[in-house]
Amino acid sequence: MDSYAEIINQKLEEKVCLKSKRSPKAKIAIPSIASIDPKVIDRVFLGDYQKILNKVPNSSIDLICVDPPYNMKKADWDTFDSDSDFLEFTKKWIKDIDPKLKPGGAFYIFNTPRNCSYILGFLESLGYEFQNWITWNKKDGFSSTKKKFLPEQETILYMVKPGGTITFNSEQVRIPYESTERIEAAKKKGIIKNGKRWFPNEAGRLCPDVWTISSDRHVNKIAGRTSKADHPTIKPLALIERIVLASSNPGDVVLDIFAGSGTTLVAAAKNDRKFIGIDSNEGYVKIAQKRIKELK
Repeated sequence: MDSYAEIINQKLEEKVCLKSKRSPKAKIAIPSIASIDPKVIDRVFLGDYQKILNKVPNSSIDLICVDPPYNMKKADWDTFDSDSDFLEFTKKWIKDIDPKLKPGGAFYIFNTPRNCSYILGFLESLGYEFQNWITWNKKDGFSSTKKKFLPEQETILYMVKPGGTITFNSEQVRIPYESTERIEAAKKKGIIKNGKRWFPNEAGRLCPDVWTISSDRHVNKIAGRTSKADHPTIKPLALIERIVLASSNPGDVVLDIFAGSGTTLVAAAKNDRKFIGIDSNEGYVKIAQKRIKELK
């Protein structure tokens, strides 16, 4: 069996051949939201994502945000026979949803740093443009090993499909300043920076590529709660809202084919975006539907 590194190298060697398959300069007609089957908008579906995607026109999705399997072998849906099987699975779902994203649309993928090293290369081979390797410091780790550093972070790849206008609302995702005393003083007199007097933005500083947001598991642990979460890898709403606010606008369509308990869909609905959610687990779909209903 090929090693993980050999598999990755083999895939990256395909990059030169695949790169020519999409021309960033090619003009593509962009469908309006009205062209999407209204029966799939603002709903979460159970089953095969491909059947739902067949009702979604190409180049009609503004933002894709997915938290796919990591091959961590923590559950049946996250277990593969080999690294090769996992990478082929990942390659397939990426290729399946790729046509649905608009040129200029954002593609966010959660995964381990190791897996993201492959995913990044594969997306670039399809013509995607790298924007950020975001480190989510979740303050909580799954591993109990004493043979290496405890992993308390996950990677979020932020990629953009070429050929269109990129949406990035930096002002919507500013981070509050940590030193309130220094900032209050700076508001009055300013801070000398590069020979110029600078006054801090009331909304905070621009968002960096390291996001310190406690996982729900960590929050529950600190609060002394012992009940298990509805989903083993549920993401904090604040984390997904940052993505939705930064890379989409009100009325845009957000797609998540690994919707789980529906955090991406809730973040979209809460901020006046449309959404399409799909998951293969009936229990998670019911949870997602309940969360969405509670927003109304």
